[in-house]
Amino acid sequence: MQKTKKSVVKRFRISAGGKVFAYHPGRRHLLQTKSAKRRRALGRRLQVSASVESHVTRCLPFGSR
Repeated sequence: MQKTKKSVVKRFRISAGGKVFAYHPGRRHLLQTKSAKRRRALGRRLQVSASVESHVTRCLPFGSR
């Protein structure tokens, strides 16, 4: 039986269409120096590249959402 990588579940999400999304890095601290526009952009999800997507989907055999 293939198990789900729990560390990958916490970092990535698979959309209904099968696209893989992740959070932008850099939204944890030192937010006063970043502009409001940049903070908003960091809050949105980031679609990962095709090369990373193959690794993520291999670690998520059941398509965790």
